[in-house]
Formats: sequence, C-alpha cells, structure tokens
Amino acid sequence: MSLVSCEGLGIRLGGKTVLDRVNFTIDRGEIVTVVGPNGSGKTSLLRAIIGAVVPDTGRVQKDPALKIGYVPQKLHIDANLPMTVARFLSLPGAVGKKAVADALAQAGVPDLASRQMSALSGGQFQRVLLARALLEKPDLLLLDEATQGLDQPGSAAFYRQIEEVRQALGCAVLMISHELHVVMSASDRVICLNGHVCCEGTPDIVASAPEYRALFGTGTMGALALYRHDHDHHHHHHDDGQGHDHGHGTDAPSEKANEDA
Repeated sequence: MSLVSCEGLGIRLGGKTVLDRVNFTIDRGEIVTVVGPNGSGKTSLLRAIIGAVVPDTGRVQKDPALKIGYVPQKLHIDANLPMTVARFLSLPGAVGKKAVADALAQAGVPDLASRQMSALSGGQFQRVLLARALLEKPDLLLLDEATQGLDQPGSAAFYRQIEEVRQALGCAVLMISHELHVVMSASDRVICLNGHVCCEGTPDIVASAPEYRALFGTGTMGALALYRHDHDHHHHHHDDGQGHDHGHGTDAPSEKANEDA
C-alpha cells in the first residue's frame, strides 16, 4: 500500500475551486516534487495530506501508522527571544539530548545545538527546521518551499542533504517548489500542478511535456534549460551532443525558472 493515496481530490476555498479531481500517490523511499505557479493548489494538496484541510470531493487515504515530518516555508521567531537550537528542538515535549544531536547530524548541522536561533543564517535555520521534522523519524517528509530565500548553492546543498536523509531513513519525500532547476535533479517523479495534474513522470518526461512548457517556458532561461544544465541522473545527452554533466548545480545559472511565482 502507498503511504498516501489521493483519489479524485477536489478542494474549494472561498467559493473557488483550487484542486479538481487530483489523483496522487507516494510510496516509501520515493522523492516526488510538485511544481506549479502561484495559486495552482500545491499548498492545498499538502494541507489535505497533513489533514489540515478536508477535501470537498474525493478522499485521502494514509497508512494508519504514517508518521509525517513537516518543514514549513518559514517560521518567525522573535529575534529578542533567547532560545538555543537545542531548546527549540525540545519544544513542546521533552526530547532527549541524543535525539536532538542525532537529528542535527542528519540535517547536516551537528554543531549548532548551543547556538542562538536568532544568530543562525538562513541556510542554518532551514537545516534546524529539517532537524525538527526528523526528530520523529518520519515515514514521509513534507517540504513546503523549504529553500525559499536561500541562494542557489544553499538550495543545492539543502536538497543534497534531503537525498542523504532519504537514504538514511528510507522515508518518502514530498517537495513543493518553484526552484525547478535545483529540485528536479533529486526527484524520482515530478508532478506539474495547475488546479489539476497537468502532467507527471520522471523529470525528463515532464520537462519536455507541452503542458509543462506552456506553464514555465522553453527559452534558454526557462526551467528546462536550467534543469538540463544542473544535473542529469540518467545521463541523457544535451541536444548539442556534448553530454555535459554538471554535478549538483552549485555552478548553474541563478535565474529562477519563474521569478514571480
């Protein structure tokens, strides 16, 4: 059985249909990225999976023992509030020092426990949010625009960490993102959402789908070019026959696929 299965999912907000007849599954160990413009229903899908929103039509089925870890877009903490990373991770319940140390190590920031939350860089802060999501050793890790505000090397490093987490825990990962050029390299499956599922498949298949190109463009600054430049797990050659493989993308151009998304 899939960890999560959505069948004919429909959600209306404020009288407007934001999701229409969406079918979606995710299995253990899979990394799935959902891409789409603003207002395309990406966050509504995530909220339905978490259980924060009840679908108007269709249903969401979850493994009864499913444990979910969630990394939000951002979290505001009062800069004047003295709070160490270890203290933040132990809220609201009692979490042992070893559990905190293990989670920080898995998130790639083993030395931050005694640092003040207000003193962290953007990248460190997101790693701490990741560590918090990993405390329960989740079966499914949900990332909602988790690298928003990070520069491209920071984003690429964060997603590399996610791949390591997936390997270590064997968990599934569901990412919502606009940063197609970085995210796609790590994904087993990409779902292009715009109120409904426009197309889905491996990154290569989705990147060449006309529905995807209609949303994100095909020019050299479009997501397709950035994705191909960035990383290619399957080693399909570039159209020019050069077959470049640029690693994990810290050297890729920094233009966002769609800046206003």
